[in-house]
Amino acid sequence: MALIAIIDDDPDILDASTLVLESKGYEVVTASNPKDGYAIVFKHNPDLIILDVMMDEPDDGFFLAQKFRREKIQTPIIMYTSVSKTIGMDYGASEMVPVDDFVEKPITPDELIRKVEKLLVNQVKE
Repeated sequence: MALIAIIDDDPDILDASTLVLESKGYEVVTASNPKDGYAIVFKHNPDLIILDVMMDEPDDGFFLAQKFRREKIQTPIIMYTSVSKTIGMDYGASEMVPVDDFVEKPITPDELIRKVEKLLVNQVKE
């Protein structure tokens, strides 16, 4: 089964996301800050990355996604965000925000699994 890296500073989000994904048979590795998140991606080479926008700094997730892409890491990224609710802006994937999908927190377990499965299926086909 696929390995998924979750990088989020909220322990409740890490626990809930891990529980949902593991219940569907996925392996999960987690990190609670950008530095550790970068390290687990390089150590474990996950099939999918779930990345929070706001961690130590309000834009850590954006910078980490950009760093992965600069280093030619093409692993699909789902970005968790509550930014649009906070500031009223919607984000879309772009060079500035090089991710494959955005998820507004809180996310339902069914929606999380749907988005994960969609990106993993697309990754296998490419």
